Amino acid sequence: MSLLAALVLVVVAAAGVLVVRPGPVDGWLAGDPTSSPSAAATPDPMPTPVLAAADTSGTAPTAAGVSAAITPLLKAGPLGPRVNVSVADAATGESLFEQNADTMTTPASTTKLLTAATVLAARGPAHRLATRAVAGAEPGEVVLIGGGDATLSAGAKGQFPGAARLDKLAGQVEKALGGQAPTKVTVDISLYEGPLTALGWDGDVIGGGQVAKIQSLMTNAGRIEPVHNEFGGDPRFSDPALAAGRAFAEHLGVATGTVKKGKAPAAVESGAPSAAPSAAAGAAPAPGAELGKVESPPLVHVVDWMLEQSDNVLAEALAREVALAAGQAASFEGAAQAMIAKLGELGLPAGEAELSDASGLSRRNRISPNLLTEVLKLAASGKHAELSGMFGGLPVAGWSGTLRTRFVTPAPNRIGQGLVRAKTGTLTGVNTISGQLVTADGRLLVFAIMADRTGESVAARQALDRIAAKLVTCGCT
Repeated sequence: MSLLAALVLVVVAAAGVLVVRPGPVDGWLAGDPTSSPSAAATPDPMPTPVLAAADTSGTAPTAAGVSAAITPLLKAGPLGPRVNVSVADAATGESLFEQNADTMTTPASTTKLLTAATVLAARGPAHRLATRAVAGAEPGEVVLIGGGDATLSAGAKGQFPGAARLDKLAGQVEKALGGQAPTKVTVDISLYEGPLTALGWDGDVIGGGQVAKIQSLMTNAGRIEPVHNEFGGDPRFSDPALAAGRAFAEHLGVATGTVKKGKAPAAVESGAPSAAPSAAAGAAPAPGAELGKVESPPLVHVVDWMLEQSDNVLAEALAREVALAAGQAASFEGAAQAMIAKLGELGLPAGEAELSDASGLSRRNRISPNLLTEVLKLAASGKHAELSGMFGGLPVAGWSGTLRTRFVTPAPNRIGQGLVRAKTGTLTGVNTISGQLVTADGRLLVFAIMADRTGESVAARQALDRIAAKLVTCGCT
């Protein structure tokens, strides 16, 4: 179970648990370092341990002990009359508690756990998404082809560390064209099909900045400004693809009014002259000739950002990669079908999921608590090493992402800080949480708690946190 050692971000100290923040991650991942590192006068000191492995030799909880610990908490008023739960030991796979565990429940953003697992299985952690520029059919026309990279940045200031950049792509295009000046920009978003919004989305999710129209070309997941607001949503472009095309045109010195949607010419045949030599000889590049390409960070990093910040646009883009890998249409319907098929290929109970989207915004989604814990158990088992990448992005209680301000009040919930890593889900009347935690005896448990008839949201979230915190404190033997 050596894989479990990477799942717990805690330092165990004599007085309790100290949550340790990492170093300047943005700086490590940034595409352009601001300065060159100076030579060290002395060797770097040996690093101090910051990871505590989950102790698989510790006393395992019993089903009776877990039931006695959390059953009273499931009756909390804010959780409403229907709370569906699954708790299991990650080391043995043994189920420790079930309450309507196979009941299909509105999952909200815990849907993203299925998205993470299926895209990692379908594409692999190292896969990158490419945004390309090719010569258009008319002289001076540059076609920007969307490749599904929603993390793409317009310039140096972007939402996602190390993202591919349109200004760098424009530099490649200018070099490929030689002295020829571009005259207009066309954007090709034909990779994706079908509606731009999903069935079951509330009417205010785009206006409220929770998501953008899903297109294969956009910058900063459709955000107008590369800023994530924890509450209130992030304003999005009404047409993310055209906005990206206009940003690209600005970098090329082309009037933004020339930007339109269209289809790229067929690619240049293999062995045909490249664009750059043609431009150097004073001739226009052949239609469809590649003028430049930029690629996203590895897919595992995109999954991290999707899970940590619960980014709905990234989730929908990643799900379309599952569809494309399976030869399905890159649409909401195609992605849902491909995700469910991939779950079945992994040996998971795919029949316990009904999907209309991959982000969890759709109220038509249904997922059982059992399926969520089965996904987490499989990812922790080492049987599919690529799935272990989904743990890195899970928010840490009291520390990061959507759990940064959770497990704070009431005071007993604080014991979960640093020991609970989970994906949350929230819609009006729906509150869910699913992830992993470490008990007082050092056992790693996976859990899913789903309530879809809740009352006031803050109180419901605190009630969910209390259940996870109780599992942290009890030996439950």
